[in-house]
Amino acid sequence: MVLLSKILKNIDLIESYDSKISINSITTDNRTINENDLFIAIKGTSIDSHRLINDAIKRKVAAVVCEFIPDDCPKDFNYILVKNSRKIIGQLASNYYDNPSANLKLIGVTGTNGKTTVTTLLKNLFTQLGYKTALISTIQNIIGDEIISSTHTTPDPISLNALLAKMIEKGCDYCFMEVSSHAVDQNRIGGLTFAGGVFTNITHDHLDYHKTFENYLKAKKQFFDNLPSSAFVLTNKDDKNGLVMLQNTKASKYNYSLKAISDFKGKIIESDLTGLLLEIDGTQAWYGLSGDFNAYNLLAVYGTAFILGEPKEKIIKALTNTRGAKGRFEIVRSDTGVIGVIDYAHTPDAIKNVLETINKVRTKNETLTTVIGCGGDRDKEKRPIMGDIASELSDKVIFTSDNPRTENPETILSEMKAGVKAQNFKKTLKITNREEAIQVAVSQAKQGDIILLAGKGHEDYQEINGVKNHFDDFEKLKQAFKNIK
Repeated sequence: MVLLSKILKNIDLIESYDSKISINSITTDNRTINENDLFIAIKGTSIDSHRLINDAIKRKVAAVVCEFIPDDCPKDFNYILVKNSRKIIGQLASNYYDNPSANLKLIGVTGTNGKTTVTTLLKNLFTQLGYKTALISTIQNIIGDEIISSTHTTPDPISLNALLAKMIEKGCDYCFMEVSSHAVDQNRIGGLTFAGGVFTNITHDHLDYHKTFENYLKAKKQFFDNLPSSAFVLTNKDDKNGLVMLQNTKASKYNYSLKAISDFKGKIIESDLTGLLLEIDGTQAWYGLSGDFNAYNLLAVYGTAFILGEPKEKIIKALTNTRGAKGRFEIVRSDTGVIGVIDYAHTPDAIKNVLETINKVRTKNETLTTVIGCGGDRDKEKRPIMGDIASELSDKVIFTSDNPRTENPETILSEMKAGVKAQNFKKTLKITNREEAIQVAVSQAKQGDIILLAGKGHEDYQEINGVKNHFDDFEKLKQAFKNIK
């Protein structure tokens, strides 16, 4: 039980009642309400939970945080009136869980692409360096060796602080966390104390939510604007908006690059499908990740570790033994010599990076086939762009279903094909069934050919009309390889 006065500490209140009562837990979901809870009513995008206050009171909650009292609710209840409950929920949760983010070093990583790889590499690196570490990512949340399933890139504020509190309980020194633009915009990271923030890049994505690129950029930038002076910011200087992220931050400023003079400078010496010979700050080493985009990810990780006080030699040695995240440029080979590449690339910039990486190291005597789709109920503007990029940089393209969600997959694929230039149209094929598309790609491949399965990466499901059906690109590709004669 926690005193309500503790939960309300540093909260800007319009009006509050008895703050000396004890609270069992806090919730925004009436499905999880227990007696003596604090219920927080929020105006959401699809539902206003102020309508659920009466139900919460009937279920004997101790108090309600809200922006107004609905007419059908009793007037003599313990209400805490605030201007914007969504904006303060992070601070409420942080107070309830004893401000866990301030009791370890929390590093946030944001950007369109690279968040999962950078956070995963940081987690693996600092574990090798002897620290107790934790990870909050798109793929999974990890505390030490314990894996906790992940449903969002950034959890809701209550779940997030509960997770951080568990990390403190387990003795974690560091937590490396993906920070999505949605999370910033929806105040999911409000009340957290970050020791540092890392910017990877920003390209076309999530405009279904943010509406304009300017809004998307502002959401990313807001994360850095809100960092305290005790924190650091590390940004990608080669990204055209990289230095924009530094404009209003109070944090200490650092940058990394492959092209410009920077605090942490890298140079690609060699690159193939198995990895990179990369020079970082004058020291060459071989890393088991491929592509220019991974060179940037490695620089971001190196720079972060250096800023956090780790010796250069130890960082580089540990990084050479560190692997990236599942479903990020992972190689699967058939017994007959066909090479499969599985990657989460689901934005125009990401698919361009992956295909350019493959094209840099291939001989051009083999055939490169890309199997690709786009998610439903998401940014529609990127569909023709991705169709154009895939058909321009591949020898063959099979447009197929990704996660159609509530949309007709045929519509999604037609919108992708609309971006294909006339001279590339003969390269393309549409096979809506993803398993069949993978089988066709494999059946047409010869020794040395390359098949890129793009868009799903680590995901082991396909979401169709609200139902997540088991579907794993790794499993389907390996099975198709077994069927090669």
